[in-house]
Amino acid sequence: MARATSRTRIAVSTAAAWIVGLAIFFPILWMVLASFKTELDAFAIPPKFLFFDWTLENYGVVQKRSDYVLHAYNSIVIAGGATLIALLIAIPAAWAMAFAPTKRTRGTLLWMLSTKMMPPVGVLVPMYLFFRDVGLLDTRAGLIGVLCLGNLPIVIWMLFTYFKEVPKDILEAARMDGATLAKELIFVLAPMSVPGIASTLLLNFILAWNEAFWTLNLSSADAAPLTVFIASYSSPEGLFWAKLSAASTLAIAPILVLGWLSQRQLVRGLTFGAVK
Repeated sequence: MARATSRTRIAVSTAAAWIVGLAIFFPILWMVLASFKTELDAFAIPPKFLFFDWTLENYGVVQKRSDYVLHAYNSIVIAGGATLIALLIAIPAAWAMAFAPTKRTRGTLLWMLSTKMMPPVGVLVPMYLFFRDVGLLDTRAGLIGVLCLGNLPIVIWMLFTYFKEVPKDILEAARMDGATLAKELIFVLAPMSVPGIASTLLLNFILAWNEAFWTLNLSSADAAPLTVFIASYSSPEGLFWAKLSAASTLAIAPILVLGWLSQRQLVRGLTFGAVK
């Protein structure tokens, strides 16, 4: 009886997981299919799912109208730069909070996290004026800085959680053997926290890649990433759904491939320390 109940629970859980997964995946599938439709078929009612005239015209128009390679290059540089700088700052910060906490450590962590609750539009005007005055408007360096600082609280929080699971005895043994702080971080703590650091890196890269608010408002041409590339297909004349779907498919394809290839590492890192 207990075994049958257990099998029923597993079957129900599996079915629920499939339903949720398909519900999440369906909009992406619909977008990809719409990218192969004509504009007329994209607006058809009732919607055409598989039986329509397949075409590559939208991808050809997107390539002629916009420089996809330049936008993709900007996205890689901006997301990669913001992620690496955030990690360089967050690793020593998280180490200090995890292994040398003070009475203000918890308050500092909560304050950093609270900054993510502030609507970005509330500081858009001063940020725009500051970027304009210092010459960072529409530059990769400016976007790297703002995305790095924007995601830094999440990065520090994640690394702090992972580092708390590392046994302090190992670090103390390294110090007794004469390891300096730099060697302790690089040769002891980092190797033991590879799953956590890797998942933090991947998550921060995805967040930076998908960031739209700051990239749309602080860039226009030279440093415009793929989010601006997608937004360019919304015009006063209306939305061109098929072409917008083609542009969106090209924009999310690299990050989807990255997520698919690194899913095991990402799941392993996100569950790192959950079970002792």
